[in-house]
Amino acid sequence: MKSLLNNIEYPSDLRKLATDQLPKLAKELREFIIDVVATKQGHLGASLGVVELTIALHYLFDTPNDLLVWDVGHQAYGHKILTGRKHIFHTNRQLNGISGFPKIDESKYDAFGVGHSSTSISATLGMAIASSLKGEKEKHHIAVIGDASIASGMAFEALNHAGVSDTNLLIILNDNAIGIDPSVGALKEYLTKVKTDKSLAKNNIIRALNFDYSGPIDGHDLNGLLKELNRLKNKKGPKFLHVITTKGKGLLKAEQDQVKYHAPGKFDAKTGELAPKSNEILPPKYQDVFGETIVELARNNHKIIGITPAMITGSSLKMMMEEFPERTFDVGIAEQHAVTLAAGMATQGMIPFCNIYSTFMQRAYDQVIHDVALQNLAVVFCLDRAGLVGEDGATHHGVFDIAYMRAIPNMIVCAPRNEIELRNLLYTAQLGLQHPIVIRYPRGRGVLVDWKKPFETIKIGTGVCLQEGENIAVLSLGTISENVTEAIKELPEIAHFDLRFVKPLDEKLLHKIFAKFKKIVTIEDGVQKGGFGTAILEFAASHNYKNTIKIIGIKDNFVEHGTIEELQKINGIDSDSIKNLLSKLN
Repeated sequence: MKSLLNNIEYPSDLRKLATDQLPKLAKELREFIIDVVATKQGHLGASLGVVELTIALHYLFDTPNDLLVWDVGHQAYGHKILTGRKHIFHTNRQLNGISGFPKIDESKYDAFGVGHSSTSISATLGMAIASSLKGEKEKHHIAVIGDASIASGMAFEALNHAGVSDTNLLIILNDNAIGIDPSVGALKEYLTKVKTDKSLAKNNIIRALNFDYSGPIDGHDLNGLLKELNRLKNKKGPKFLHVITTKGKGLLKAEQDQVKYHAPGKFDAKTGELAPKSNEILPPKYQDVFGETIVELARNNHKIIGITPAMITGSSLKMMMEEFPERTFDVGIAEQHAVTLAAGMATQGMIPFCNIYSTFMQRAYDQVIHDVALQNLAVVFCLDRAGLVGEDGATHHGVFDIAYMRAIPNMIVCAPRNEIELRNLLYTAQLGLQHPIVIRYPRGRGVLVDWKKPFETIKIGTGVCLQEGENIAVLSLGTISENVTEAIKELPEIAHFDLRFVKPLDEKLLHKIFAKFKKIVTIEDGVQKGGFGTAILEFAASHNYKNTIKIIGIKDNFVEHGTIEELQKINGIDSDSIKNLLSKLN
C-alpha cells in the first residue's frame, strides 16, 4: 500500500488528505518515530501519545500562521516530522543536528522555544494578546500542556490571567496521568476522577476561571478530535480542551512501562525490547550514589527528609520513598514550592535534602535567596545533572549553578570529584551545619566500582592536593578533575589541586599555591563568567597576587546538544584539550 507519510513534508501537504486517510497516516507516523528513536534514542513515550492530536492540529489549523506551542517539547517529534524536518529527523539531539525540543531559530513552525515545563500557556497568551493588539482577530493560538505541567504554579498564574483576557486562545490539556514519573497531587486525583465521572467536568476550576471547557475526550479518536477542535475553532475567547491520551501509544512495552520508555535508550523497533545490558560491573550513576547514601543515612538520622519536584526516579530518591515513604516527598513540577517547603521543615529542626536538577533549580532562585539563605536555614540542596548533560542541549545543561549559587550570602557551595567524595559530603551535610549547602554532581556514571567506604567527615572549605608539581598549578572543582588527572598523567611537573568548595574557598591552601606557582590554571564544567575561576581571580585580586591565571570552563554562549564528550571538546575541558593547553604553558 502506498505510503502517505512519504508525500508529506509540510502541513500544507497534510491538508490535501481526506479525513478517512488520517488514521493510516497516524499509524505511519508512529512507526516512523519508533524506527528512528529505536536506534538514535530520545524521548519516545510522550511523542507516541500525541500522534493523533498532532495530525489533527496541523490538519485543521493554518500553521505556522496559527501559532502552536508545545509545553516542554518532549511530545513534539511528530510535529517536527510533519513540519519540514522528516528528512533530517535522524539527526535529532545529535551535534549539529536538530534539537530535541522546539526552537524558534530551527523552524517557523516552532512558535516558541521550550524545554522547561509549564511555559506554554504564558507564552501563547502573550502571543494572543499581541495578535489582538495588532488587529489579527482571526489568528489562532494553541498551547498543548500535559497534566504534570499544568499543576505548576506558573501554569495557574497564566490560566488566571488568560481567563479575563478576550483572546483567541485554545489550551489543550494532554492528560496521560504521567510526566516523567506518574503525576502526583490533588489535581491529578481530580483529573483521574473526571475520566469516569463526567459530572465533575460541569463545574470545575477551569470553568471557574472563565474558560469554555470541553472534554474529556479520547485523544486517539481522530474523528472525535477533529469534530471538537473544529467546534472550538469557531468559538471566540479563551477555550480549554481536555484530551485523554496514553503515553507510549502504539508500542506495547512503552505503554506498559511508561517511566522507563519516557527516554528508553536503544530498543528493538518491532518488539520494544530494550537493548541488552552489559554484564560488566560498572561504576554507579551519581544519582544512585545519592539515592543509596541518603537511605543509609536516613536509617540512623530520623530528621532527614527527602524532597524532589517530579524527579523521584531521575534523582533516585525513589529508593528513599520505598523505605521511608512518610519522609519522602515528590511535590510535582513545583521547584519553588520544593525549596520553600524544605525551608519550612528546616525551621522545625528537620534536615531536608532537596534534590533538584541544576537547570531546574534556576526556577526557584528567589526562594533559595529569600526563604533559605536570608534566614540561614540548613537546607541541603543536591543539584543533580550539574555541568554538561549532553543531548538535551541548552535548556538542560546545568552550567550556571556555581555562578548563581556562590553569589548568595550564607551559602556553602561544593562539588565532589568522585562517588566517595559525594557520599562523604552527604554524610557531612546531615551532621548539623549552620548554613545551607549546595552539593552539585553530574549526570551519568562515576569512576569507582568500590565506593561504599566508611563515612568520613569533610571539613567545610577545605581542598586537597591530588598531584604535586613544580611548574603549573591546576585547580579543579568537581568531577572534571578526572579529565585533569588523565591530562597530566604524563606531565609530572604539573600540580593538581581539588578545591572541593567554591564557597568558602580554602584560602590557607590558596595562599600556599599562589606563593609557589607563577602560573595557575582553573578548570570547571560551569560557565567561566562568575564561576569557580572567577572566585580564584577575586581571591588573587583581594590579596594583591600577580600570578598568571588562566580560566578554563564553559564559554560565554549557550551550549547546544551533542554528546558530553563532544561538548567538552568544543569548550576545551576534555582531557586532550587540557593536556595540549598545559603543554603549551609548561
